[in-house]
Amino acid sequence: MAVSLRATRTMSFSSLLSRTFSSASLNSQADLKSAPFFAQRKSLPLRPDPRDRNVQWVFLGCPGVGKGTYASRLSNLLGVPHIATGDLVREELNSSGPLASLLKEIVNQGQLVSDEIIINLLSKRLEAGEAKGESGFILDGFPRTVRQAEILEGVTDIDVVVNLKIQEEALLAKCLGRRICSECGGNYNVASIDIKGENGKPGMYMAPLLPPPHCASKLIQRSDDTEEVVKERLRVYDEMVSCSM
Repeated sequence: MAVSLRATRTMSFSSLLSRTFSSASLNSQADLKSAPFFAQRKSLPLRPDPRDRNVQWVFLGCPGVGKGTYASRLSNLLGVPHIATGDLVREELNSSGPLASLLKEIVNQGQLVSDEIIINLLSKRLEAGEAKGESGFILDGFPRTVRQAEILEGVTDIDVVVNLKIQEEALLAKCLGRRICSECGGNYNVASIDIKGENGKPGMYMAPLLPPPHCASKLIQRSDDTEEVVKERLRVYDEMVSCSM
């Protein structure tokens, strides 16, 4: 897996993101500043001193590349919340809220959730975390457009951006191999990936991440982890995102 890591002290965050996201991302008509958390923070004259807070990192990459795995491990190590927009969408899907039916149709078709919905879900999560005294975060999968990056840059300083990349063949196998324990919520992967190097490309081996015995009989697969949906998600992502930085 290739990792691109940039510290944002030498380049503005939105400028860095513009190297990753295509210009088509700028055409969103959603009012991303309408979410209460971001609207409130936008008006603050001063940002918190970085010495008074924990790390603020961003993990980027294609769907299924491993953002959540690495972000959650670092979250535990650093003592900061791991905030994944995909998890926020799934939580809303499992609720009885007004967005649930709309989100179900979008996700099951492999389409991307609109900027406006993502911003509002994230805004609610950040407000709830602030009320509990959370400091710092690792954002997983956000921002995904230059507009979102500009909003985030306007309200806080991002310390590090990590962009994860992996061969599409391995990515598809990883997504199809994902499993969740229906009892404890643990994430595992039953895929054993062994790709031979050829035409100058390196080979890749990834062992399965198997569950402990007490979870083995309780594994389920996400409804959107089918080959058809995964390929569509990657196609949509590739249309929006240039994976070369």
